[in-house]
Amino acid sequence: MTLKLYVDRMSQPSRAVIIFCKLNGIDFEEVRIDLSKRQQLSPEFKDFNPMKQVPAIMDGRFKLFESHAILRYLACAFPRIADHWYPADLYKRAKIDSVLDWHHSNLRRGAAGYVFNTVLAPAFGLTLNPQAAAEAEKVLKASLAKIESVWLQKKGRFLLGSGQPSIADLSLVCEIMQLEVLDEKDRERIIGPYKRVLKWIDDTKNAMEPHFEEVHLILFKAKEKFQKQRYAVGSSIPQSSRKPELHSKM
Repeated sequence: MTLKLYVDRMSQPSRAVIIFCKLNGIDFEEVRIDLSKRQQLSPEFKDFNPMKQVPAIMDGRFKLFESHAILRYLACAFPRIADHWYPADLYKRAKIDSVLDWHHSNLRRGAAGYVFNTVLAPAFGLTLNPQAAAEAEKVLKASLAKIESVWLQKKGRFLLGSGQPSIADLSLVCEIMQLEVLDEKDRERIIGPYKRVLKWIDDTKNAMEPHFEEVHLILFKAKEKFQKQRYAVGSSIPQSSRKPELHSKM
């Protein structure tokens, strides 16, 4: 039976699972669960996944949710998966697990919280929350600093000094990609200071092409949409209401 992926490509963890399957030649059927329409809250999906979140998978009769558990399962359950994704070596595997466990309570909490409360909330019928965004930004910046100073300190191009990407690289970079929907100056302000992180993102993206770009197309389209909305709002503000520009004297 074909593996079924229950996903929404606007979901960072969903994209990681899809990319992994494409990179490793795993046949799958993609079942979209539209988060903007709250399809994850439907009784049918709740019966499948009581956590009411994506991604989730069905492999035969086996059901599984939580993206990191799914990535580990796929790396182990399917043949001919390259060892670098989730090594057989117990010590290397434990190190990857440590990054994945750290991710959910740090980078994901900061990145998802900041993007949701500065950009995405209205798409879900909610209002933007500047206070929550400010708190999430602190977590996000602290997380980027940890990636820069801890996980990327060794010589390899990828996390933990590896010369090839693991499921940890895939998961964390997909998380950071959500920052693409921010205003360009805002994104640069947040991530610009972390030069090792920026290089690692580029290395990871390049290692996963052409599938990385293709799976992220929906995010790039959303970025264009939000940019147009920001431009429209800015253009509708009367000139007299805009703050004057400050010019420094030379």
